[in-house]
Formats: sequence, structure tokens, C-alpha cells
Amino acid sequence: MKIGEIPAVIREKIKRGVVIPALPLALDADRKFAPRYQKAIIRYYIDAGVGGVAVGVHSTQFEIREPGIDLFQPVLKLASETIDSYSAAQGKAILKVAGVCGKTQQALAEASFARETGYHACLLSLAALAKDDVPGLIQHCREIAQIMPVIGFYLQPSVGGRVLPYEFWREFATIDNVLAIKMAPFNRYQTFDVVRAVCEAGREHDILLYTGNDDNIVIDLLTEYRINTTAGTKAVRIVGGLLGHWAVWTKKAVELLDQIHALVDTGQPIPAELLTLGAQITDSNAAFFDPSHAFAGCIPGIHEVLRRQGLLPGTWCLNPKEVLSPGQSEEIDRVYRWYPHLNDDEFIAAHLNTWLKE
Repeated sequence: MKIGEIPAVIREKIKRGVVIPALPLALDADRKFAPRYQKAIIRYYIDAGVGGVAVGVHSTQFEIREPGIDLFQPVLKLASETIDSYSAAQGKAILKVAGVCGKTQQALAEASFARETGYHACLLSLAALAKDDVPGLIQHCREIAQIMPVIGFYLQPSVGGRVLPYEFWREFATIDNVLAIKMAPFNRYQTFDVVRAVCEAGREHDILLYTGNDDNIVIDLLTEYRINTTAGTKAVRIVGGLLGHWAVWTKKAVELLDQIHALVDTGQPIPAELLTLGAQITDSNAAFFDPSHAFAGCIPGIHEVLRRQGLLPGTWCLNPKEVLSPGQSEEIDRVYRWYPHLNDDEFIAAHLNTWLKE
């Protein structure tokens, strides 16, 4: 599959910029896959107005690939079918992104399955290639890009990623069939490396920039970068986000991105209140992602919000040791109290019974 094979209506939407939540994995009390709740979460996202859904990524738990668990294919298949059926009924077009990881043989197999299952692009993790040099990484990426459109992924080291130098991103930006790059190093310097590399490669009109910096969402989306290159100064923006944070309070995230796009379109000054809102979102993310405990509770934190809303039956993860950190539930209580305008609990309550129908 090539980028041009992605339906034009989807390509236009993601070029403008959309909300792409990273799909959490729905499990029951026995840590078995819970399809009813998995479907409900996907339906929630679609009704909230997202432009895409990412499946099989960090939030879906990398353990789905482990022998004996074997959930990678069932989860991707159910998610693809649910997105297709529900979005068609709603008259919407949704980008389907599959997480692909592992060394080259595994990544090729995962990308091939994703393509066969109807996914439009893969989010390519390089965590398994921690010791490879830049040429080795680039060759790996080129091979996967032969299978389907690739979204590059700069994942922060604290949750399994690796530092990727400017030289990697400069060469990565020359690969055909690169759709976008998700920048999630949680680091301003490293984020700038990616933006600069895309502009220096002359691909700023071809490769879409999406934030994965859950700690800096609003500032990322508001900033216009001006990059001086040998071909002149280039202006580029981060147009949307593929975020674990956007797996919850998703309707408010869609409204936020719409507000930012409207500001950019009209060229109006950035209101100070929007910067304050950005800080509030960062504070909320701290409660969900648990940086005070090195992000140990980031997946259970997202689960806890969905549990409170009725979209998950519990916070269980495939790894029994992956639980809320001490004090994390109280932190989630706090951000609920402090920032009631950020949650979409009323929206969910109005539709939950419909979404939970088999």
C-alpha cells in the first residue's frame, strides 16, 4: 500500500490535522480480552469526532504480542472491523493506524498483517533496535515502508524508546511512503531535531508532523516553526496529535484542536487563556501518566479514567504488576476537581448504553 491508496477524504483530514487517540486494551477481571468494552471505547472515539485511531501501540500494551497472550491479531482485527462498521454508519472516514514493532522480521510480519486487515498506516517503533546504528535503522524503516505507509515514531526512552539523532531523522525524511512523524520524546530539543530534519529534506509539504508530547500538547499545536534551510526559510506546524492522553476526555480534545485550527486559519493572536489551558492539560497528564513514578502508572492511569466513566470494567493490565502508583488515584481526583471543564463525562454518560451494545 502506498500513501496515494489511502482514501482521499482521509488524506485531506489528516493533512489538516486530527485527533488520533492511542487505543487502550479492554480486559476483564481475569485479564482476558473484553471485546464489548473494546468496541465501546472505539465508538466513543468516533462519536467524539476523532480523525483516526491507533491500535497495537504502547497504550494497547506491547504484551499483546507475547506467546501465550497472542492478542495482537485479534485486537487489530476487531478494532479494524469496529472502526469500519461504526464510522460507515456515522458517515465518517477514520484513519486506521497499526502499531508495528520488533526487529525487521517481526515488524514486516506485523505490517503485512495490518495491511491485510485494512489499516492505512503503521506507527513504527524502533525500541527493539536499541543497539543498531543509523544506517541499520534506516534500512529497517525502508523495508517496512515497502509494505505500507509509515508514521515515524520518536518515543521517549523512559517508556522504551531510544534517542534518535538529527542525522537519523534527516535520512528518514527521504524515505518514500512516509506519511507522518509522531514526535514523543517529551523533549523540546529532540522535537526540534525532527522538525528541522523534515524541512532540510524538503519534505515539509509531504510528511505531516503530529505531536506525541503529552506534556506539551497545546504549545506544540500553537507553534509555527521557521526553519532556515539552504532552500530558504520554511514555515511548518505540528497539525495534530497521536496521543495516549487523548485516549480520555477525547471530545474535549477534538474541540481544543478545532479551536487551535480556527486561530491558525484567521491569524488571530493567541489568547492568554489558551496558554493557561495548556498548563492545565499538562497537569492533568501528570495525574494520568504518573511522571513522579517514572511513568509506571501511565497505562493504569488512563484505564482509571475510563473505568470511572464506565468505558472499562477495571484498570487491569496484562502485566499484573502494572497498577496505579501510590497516590495516583488521588491525583486523578484532584485534576477532576480542579479542571471540570476538561472532562467529557456528561457526553459519555449520554451515550454509554448505546456504545456498550453488542
